[in-house]
Amino acid sequence: MSEKEIKALQDELEQYKKEKDKIKSIIGSIGGKSLGKYDKIFNIGFVAFLVLFFVLDILRHFFHVETFLPPLFSLEIGLLLVSIKIIWMINKQTKVEHFQFWILNSIEFRVNDISKKLKKIEKHIK
Repeated sequence: MSEKEIKALQDELEQYKKEKDKIKSIIGSIGGKSLGKYDKIFNIGFVAFLVLFFVLDILRHFFHVETFLPPLFSLEIGLLLVSIKIIWMINKQTKVEHFQFWILNSIEFRVNDISKKLKKIEKHIK
């Protein structure tokens, strides 16, 4: 390999590393690993509230224990929590789909750029 080819490969490798770092930062900003801890806390809290309301309803209906909640309140709160969880999941999915679109758009741009360069090389060779 000539020095020009080695230099071109090194430049391409540097560009690849820069793009990789840029993608890592973008993934982090749209909810990558940096938000995993908060997602886990949210899910645990969500399940804990639903289980608590379920247990309180079981105590009220089967064991006739009076609880501090009105009879239908736990059902309403459970429905609210499930609705919030669905909205939260839709929001997360939207972020993922946006990122996938961005990646596909970037790939298309690079393929078009390579195609133009290839046509230019073909014209130069002929």
